[in-house]
Amino acid sequence: MNAAFYPVRQFIQDWWLEFFSGVVILVAFPLVVAYVALVERKILADKQTGSGPLPLEPHRTLQPRAEGLRLFLKGDIVPPNADKLIFWLAPILSVVAALTSLGAIAFGPAVQVARDINVGILFVIAMGSLGFLGVILGGWASNCQNLNIGAMRGTAKLVSYEVGGGLAILSALLVSGTLNIRAIVEAQQRSGAWFIFLAPIGFLIYLVASIAQSKRIRFDLLEQRPEPVSGDKVEYVGFRWSLCFLAECANRIVVASIATTLFLGGWLRPFSNEPWFYWLDYLPPILIVLLGVCCIYRAGKQPVLAQSLWMWVLALVCLCVAGVFALPVAAVSLQFLLPGLHGAFWFLLKVGIFLYIFAWLRLSIPRYSFGQLMRVGWHILIPVAIANVFAIGIALFLEYEAGWNRWFAFGVMNFFPVALAAYLLRLHEKRAAGSSRTRAMATDSYAG
Repeated sequence: MNAAFYPVRQFIQDWWLEFFSGVVILVAFPLVVAYVALVERKILADKQTGSGPLPLEPHRTLQPRAEGLRLFLKGDIVPPNADKLIFWLAPILSVVAALTSLGAIAFGPAVQVARDINVGILFVIAMGSLGFLGVILGGWASNCQNLNIGAMRGTAKLVSYEVGGGLAILSALLVSGTLNIRAIVEAQQRSGAWFIFLAPIGFLIYLVASIAQSKRIRFDLLEQRPEPVSGDKVEYVGFRWSLCFLAECANRIVVASIATTLFLGGWLRPFSNEPWFYWLDYLPPILIVLLGVCCIYRAGKQPVLAQSLWMWVLALVCLCVAGVFALPVAAVSLQFLLPGLHGAFWFLLKVGIFLYIFAWLRLSIPRYSFGQLMRVGWHILIPVAIANVFAIGIALFLEYEAGWNRWFAFGVMNFFPVALAAYLLRLHEKRAAGSSRTRAMATDSYAG
């Protein structure tokens, strides 16, 4: 009997952490997505000086669960002329692609489902790129002309901006010299600087491309006129619509995780190589304690007893979590837990900042038309991304072959993609102004 269960026991001993991380992603991720959407609504309400979702229960914290249960129990509707098999597979394909790419992301030095993949970043990008198949299949399966056109437009946008985003990723890979996710973070630790400081243009290009790839406002081409509301998802209701929403939010977290890994040091804390900044190891428990103190402060101002008790519960949870994060710093025997716990904290903090930028830009940038969107992608983003790749390559040559200082070489070469971007933006503004004058003249002549 023991010999029969030996392979199972050996698998558990070798892969228990990866297996546990995969279970957490599958089970807890839908709940995380729901609360990310709730936090984004709160942020948007704060930006618009509004109150946000009304607190019918303790701070609306139970609303995501209620909405998920409502979507799960809602009746399913399939269009009569739809291809039922593809209509059923499209949202599942999007979710599987997003969650599979998320499994290869390293949230810490020891928290990674797909461990030590030599081409890890290529695997993440390849699986994330399959999401556009769910978009075009969702529009085509409904057998509706408007939805099919909207899906093709959205797919053209996704493919266009993936080219620029891939070139931006290539600039970071040139600096690191590897495709392994763990090795990319270690390369930033050895160099003593995050790649956002060596390749800032690549980071900005990837930021714009990631917003477009995740179909966020103002690049949400599927949800704007002349397509119907929700674009290719207009025929989906209930649980299938929730799968589409889950795939979109998972894609946002994936692109934020890629940006954190490539340009923001992954799980590394700021100034990880500088002994003078060792005090930053105390920052995670301090921040969590301050969050608990804020909950206690807010508890006394709640108009309802249930809300006050809920804030006290959150404060107690924050204090317990802060104690767990403080143990590796206080106890020498537990310092082996420091990279894993604090690394996950710094990684999730950077991802959260990236998601906050997504929500902030949602209210700051005007929505583009289809023509403007494609011109920005092909006439500005891709040429600047190509120039940035050449600039990074020349900077590496100057550093390793000509003996230049790294910061001086990268600083000089980053000037050229910046100059090209400024020129292309100026040219784009002139063309847009000329088109506006032409349309105004045509309108005046028609009115006359």
